[in-house]
Amino acid sequence: MEESAFKYSVLASGSSGNVFYLESPQKKILVDAGLSGKKIENLLSQVDRNIADIDALLITHEHKDHVAGLGVLARKYKFDLYANQETWDAIGESCGKIAPEQKNVFEMGKTLTFGDLDIESFGVSHDAAAPQFYKFMKDGKSFVMLTDTGYVSDRMIGTIENADAYLMESNHDIEILRMGGYPWRIKQRILSDHGHLSNEDGAKAAIDVIGNKTKKIFLGHRSQQNNIKELAHMTMVNTLMQNDIDARNEVKVFDTSHIEASPLFDI
Repeated sequence: MEESAFKYSVLASGSSGNVFYLESPQKKILVDAGLSGKKIENLLSQVDRNIADIDALLITHEHKDHVAGLGVLARKYKFDLYANQETWDAIGESCGKIAPEQKNVFEMGKTLTFGDLDIESFGVSHDAAAPQFYKFMKDGKSFVMLTDTGYVSDRMIGTIENADAYLMESNHDIEILRMGGYPWRIKQRILSDHGHLSNEDGAKAAIDVIGNKTKKIFLGHRSQQNNIKELAHMTMVNTLMQNDIDARNEVKVFDTSHIEASPLFDI
């Protein structure tokens, strides 16, 4: 049997916490640690993986739903940590003391090699110090994470187009958000160019980036208060179909959860 380039699981994705896992034959990597250390350990166990085997943890930005468990995991497991310098500065002491030798700088727009994986960072538009997400590449295959952005620029599209699979933000339904109980200033933030992609914006971004290699889209960072899973799913599927993309056979759409890990997928 042919060995897959890499495997991955969306361990948790949502406004309450985000963790992503990816493994190649040589490396096991987490992206973000937005839940407690114990919860992240449990999520990894759902896909039969042990957190003690992690080689590196990449950080996208300093918001709590992405770094809540960072300090505890760093101190307990001593693995290498990667973020850009602005993000390290913004995290500061908020996660407690982290050994300087564990902190590595992964600058925006750069590609680093981790064993048999190449990982490219790219900037997004969000109200954090210097938020960046990641494109994972091996053997001509690629997976792109894209959440926590208010819009998708042409520059971003050029970096991430025609990946094999995407974690694409579907944070909120605009009308549910507008009618909901959030303070107006929070609604303005979410809807702004430095906020989050709505279901419609995430679907439009998917149309802009998917290519003939693309087979899977995972709907990420869904708000528990301002969205409905079925609505987010329907919006993506309908948008794909309206653009002559077969969302049942050609490009499959998957929901993600803030409390339950996705299966471990082969790229």
